[in-house]
Amino acid sequence: MLLSLAVTVALSACGKGDTPATAAAPAATPPAFSLDEAKLPAVNRFQLADLDDTRNACTDFAGYANAKFLAAHPVPGDRTSWGAFEMLDERSTAIQQQLAEHAAGLENATGVEKLVGDFWATGMDEAKINAQGIEPLKDELAAIDALADSAGIVTWLQQTAARGQGFLIGVGAMPDFQDSSINIAATGQGGLGLPDTTYYSDDKHAQIREAYVAHIAKVLELSGVPAAEAQQQAKDVMAFETRLAKVSKSRAEFSRDVSLYYNPMQVADADKLTPNFSWTKFFEAQGIAQPKLFSVSVPDYFKEVDAMLADVPVDQWKSYLRFHVVDGASPYLSDAFVQQHYEFHNKTLSGQKEMKPRWKRVLDTINGQVDEAMGQMYVDVAFPAESKAKMEALVANLGEALKARIQNLEWMSDETKAKALEKQAAFTTKIGYTDKWREWSGLETSRDSYLDNVLAAQEFNYKWQIGKIGEPVDKTEWAMPPQMVNAYYNPLQNEIVFPAAILQPPFFDPEATDEINYGGIGAVIGHEMSHGYDDQGSRFGATGKFENWWTEADAAAFKERTGKLVAQFDGYKLADGRALNGTHTLGENIGDLGGLAMAYDAMKKATEGTPDPMTDGLTRDQRFFLNWATVWRRNFTPEEISKRLVTDEHALAEFRAIGAPSNLPAFAAAFDCKPGDPMVRGDDDRVVIW
Repeated sequence: MLLSLAVTVALSACGKGDTPATAAAPAATPPAFSLDEAKLPAVNRFQLADLDDTRNACTDFAGYANAKFLAAHPVPGDRTSWGAFEMLDERSTAIQQQLAEHAAGLENATGVEKLVGDFWATGMDEAKINAQGIEPLKDELAAIDALADSAGIVTWLQQTAARGQGFLIGVGAMPDFQDSSINIAATGQGGLGLPDTTYYSDDKHAQIREAYVAHIAKVLELSGVPAAEAQQQAKDVMAFETRLAKVSKSRAEFSRDVSLYYNPMQVADADKLTPNFSWTKFFEAQGIAQPKLFSVSVPDYFKEVDAMLADVPVDQWKSYLRFHVVDGASPYLSDAFVQQHYEFHNKTLSGQKEMKPRWKRVLDTINGQVDEAMGQMYVDVAFPAESKAKMEALVANLGEALKARIQNLEWMSDETKAKALEKQAAFTTKIGYTDKWREWSGLETSRDSYLDNVLAAQEFNYKWQIGKIGEPVDKTEWAMPPQMVNAYYNPLQNEIVFPAAILQPPFFDPEATDEINYGGIGAVIGHEMSHGYDDQGSRFGATGKFENWWTEADAAAFKERTGKLVAQFDGYKLADGRALNGTHTLGENIGDLGGLAMAYDAMKKATEGTPDPMTDGLTRDQRFFLNWATVWRRNFTPEEISKRLVTDEHALAEFRAIGAPSNLPAFAAAFDCKPGDPMVRGDDDRVVIW
């Protein structure tokens, strides 16, 4: 469900969240845990040996910096991409494995150790999971089988949503666009099993649609539906979803119009919108006091669901619900379900050649259900205090660089500059991990059933989420756990956030020289700051309110410059001729361009008056840009590339490596590039925004 803008839009990040979390203080101090560094994968640093001297930085900078590395590091069988982010994720995962094994071995564990230990022990008990088969879902499937009319379907949707399973219709909390200090109830479209609305209509996805129908049939058959019936039901499910897709917004549409998330209305008006589905009764079933207003994103979606309650046969509804219940639970069921889930969702859609080993899949579950419980354990062993202090200094320097760039803009009026500077001064920065861990008391887990633990956590997290409705926004919360290799900007809180796991090479190294850190994490910091001024972040003010702080002339000048950046990325093509979508990726490309430019300024200021060390024969400026490229070394499976071209608001990594530097005269000077070289954009084509 597209429910929370603070998670969906705010994750305008470097790479690829639910919200963080505390446990009640343990009754007894658990045995001290010591991390075995020898078992951890090495980090990925820029090295001179990575450079391909047969290539020219001015014509093929991505190849010059990364081709040798990429040729030597193909995508592992259990991955769909491989590069700097994935290598750090692998290291974070290895740390988490040690922590989970430790937690599972504790006697009488409490707090976060009990949660992590119970998930690990039940998830790793393959024999018990296989013996249980589909038994854990029997009651839920029986309830679907018993549905006799649309009224029963509505009741089922209300009751399952209250357990945190609102796949088709659900509700969450998000800050009010007009007063971001208060959480309001919000709902949005959902209900689709394919990655994007375009998968249901574009000819290029025809084979995926055929594979999806076959997958639906197989899942239904595994759940107990006879093969012949399962095949017909699969076609019915596909027809059901295709109808929903026609009235839903694509990812590209959402990424470039943040206003789509916010459509406040009274509950009585929502009831009129969907006469067959009472929102008044829905809120009662969730145990939520009826709100004065709540946000109904994409009203046409709900109108269509309402129409389908009236005109879609009950049996077709039952097929749809049965499939999604089983498909959603498949990763936690016996091997046959797990294998089928992998075959479609991982292999067919993304080209993953082999299934992740069980221990990695269990850690994925822990991070999906009790992520901050794991995070609380992670930071105790994996985040040195000195890293936070050095990051704070970097952030301060980037903030000064952004301030100077705004002040010196030639295309912006003083009136709009004052608002932009007010927003820059109001940035909140979060580094490493939360100052207030989430409270987990009330979540009961055991060593009895893996799926039961998952369902218990889903319900607990849902109730925690809806418990925020009508309450002040807790500004201490994070939308990513510390063990996630990523970063984000949240427009509703005007904050930039950097989890602990990304604060490692090639992004950040306390022992590295300035140009390496500024070309890595410095550019990431600048990227996240720039999101406050991208085509969507710029629609929010200093307090996080959704407002227009631009003069008409400045808005037009901004649009002219962003249009040039759209054209630049529209012009990039893969080897097979497929083009990037410069409109879909505009926000991230603005972030890269602004982030790299201000990181360069900050690096020059930090090193002012010091001699260039000429490390390994490379200038300081060259190493700055080369570490930027190191961050964006990334291989993909062909299937993953196809999916990302449609669903990802980030440009493919090889184009991120070259897109921003080609607009900076400092890059051309660093590598002695000449006008006309591919990495030198002429005066008419060069994009300067922030």
